[in-house]
Amino acid sequence: MSLAFALSKPFLHAMDAESSHRATIALLKCAPKLGAPLTSAKLKRKVLGLDFPNPVGLAPGFDKNAEVPDAMLAQGFGFVEIGTVTPLPQAGNTKPRLFRLSEDMAVINRMGFNNEGHDVVLQRLVARRARGGIVGVNIGANKDASDRIADYVTGMKVFENVASYITINISSPNTPGLRNLQGKADLQRLLERVNAARKTSKPVLLKIAPDLAEADLADIASVVQGGAVDGVIISNTTLSRLGLRSPHAGEQGGLSGAPLFDLSTQCLASFHRLTEGKIPLIGVGGITSAETALAKFRAGASLVQIYSGLVFKGPALVREICAAL
Repeated sequence: MSLAFALSKPFLHAMDAESSHRATIALLKCAPKLGAPLTSAKLKRKVLGLDFPNPVGLAPGFDKNAEVPDAMLAQGFGFVEIGTVTPLPQAGNTKPRLFRLSEDMAVINRMGFNNEGHDVVLQRLVARRARGGIVGVNIGANKDASDRIADYVTGMKVFENVASYITINISSPNTPGLRNLQGKADLQRLLERVNAARKTSKPVLLKIAPDLAEADLADIASVVQGGAVDGVIISNTTLSRLGLRSPHAGEQGGLSGAPLFDLSTQCLASFHRLTEGKIPLIGVGGITSAETALAKFRAGASLVQIYSGLVFKGPALVREICAAL
């Protein structure tokens, strides 16, 4: 697939970003699942009670509807996270809503949790369950939900029996007001209700934004310690636009890719310090090379995830990182 990416990249990048993404998913659905997660004694990790063949995962957003988790595990990823999935199907924001910033090795998206909903995604996950592999499910709330916390509770109930772990995504900037759930009081209520709904010991993670002040990070750290969650993913996309050169720099939405690296890594290091290294952290944001991946581990990550880096470097990036580890 690395060779296929190299050959197809000029054609994929000639399309608009969302059409290119859909074409990639279509190709992966047809590709033979001949590979497996890269692994070795030095790459294996036991985190969150799970045995990871390697610590490099696919971030959510690439496979929103669980169409190709096994195809991506075959690219060498140690784990795959699908979603974000909401209870009801959701079309998302109007197009265009995904922009490739080649000059900055970055992506801006304002997708708005477009997905096929719980029922469709659950059927796909049940159908592939016997194949094994670590596949997490990232859950969100519908844009027009009257009780957004209830949507997360529903997601927990629907997916905890088929997911390797559940991620609570309250940090997307593309659903108005969603990031308010990161506030201390709202976060406490959310986690209390989600934990009350848990019927298994599957790990539950929280995904937070990189745009939080130190005091906000301290509040979140105080809430999540003591078993409220099993791990934290740092971070989602950013609303900042510092130093961009692309003509798409002014587009609304969350920015990912290389320009997010410093901000997300600083956030990761701060949270690691605030929690005294007692909570497993997954480092995400701006990983475009082995060096940037290693920096996440040095900042306190137990695992890492990539997505935007794949847009520019393809699946060879997974092998590059694993070779460096």
